[in-house]
Amino acid sequence: MDINAAIASERRRIADLVDSLTPAQLEVPSLCGEWTVRQVVGHLVAAVSPLPARQMLAMFVTSGFRLHKANARLAVAVARRPSLASDLRRLASSEFRAPVVGYPGQLTDLQVHGQDMRRPLGLPHGLDLQRLRVSLEFLTGGRAIGFTPRRRLAGLRLEATDLSWSWGSGAALAGPAEALMMAVAGRRVALADLDGPGVRMLAGRLPGR
Repeated sequence: MDINAAIASERRRIADLVDSLTPAQLEVPSLCGEWTVRQVVGHLVAAVSPLPARQMLAMFVTSGFRLHKANARLAVAVARRPSLASDLRRLASSEFRAPVVGYPGQLTDLQVHGQDMRRPLGLPHGLDLQRLRVSLEFLTGGRAIGFTPRRRLAGLRLEATDLSWSWGSGAALAGPAEALMMAVAGRRVALADLDGPGVRMLAGRLPGR
C-alpha cells in the first residue's frame, strides 16, 4: 500500500464529509473528549497547517507547558476557520511525517477521528479494509503512543470478522475491523459491535462508563 496516498485520500474524504454537513451537524459532540465535530476537523487541519510559530509558543506557555492541553486548545482555535474543508483538501498530499508514530499513526488518526465524527451523526464509514489493517497493526504494534496504552490489550485476542487479521492471545474480542480499531483507541461505544469474553475485559479498561 502507498500509505501517503492513503493518508491523502482520507483527508479528502473528511473534507468531503465536512462539506456535506449542516452547521448544526458540525456542532454535534464527537466521540473525542469534549470536542465537537467541527473541533475534530480543526485538530486534523492543525496537524498539517498549524498556527504561526509565535502564536503556537504563546499557546504552549499559557497551557502551562502541557502539550496535550496546548494541542486541545489549538484544535479549538483552528476550528474557528471558515475554510476547514478547503484547507484539509489543499493540504491532503502533505508528506509531513509525525515523530514516533510516523505515517501509520497519521493514517490511524484520520480513520479514528473520521469515525469520531461519523458515528454520532449516524453516517456509514466507507473505510477501506486494507487501510483498517494498517491501523490495527499500528495500534497493536507497541508504538501507538497517545492512542492506546500497552496494558489495555493484555490478555486479549483481537479478531477482525471482515478481514483476515488477528492479534494476541487470551480472551477473544471479535467484530468488524472498524469497531476493533475504535474500541482499541478507547471509544467505548464501539464495544456494542463486538462479541466474545474479551468485550467485558476491555470495557473495564476503557475510560468512562
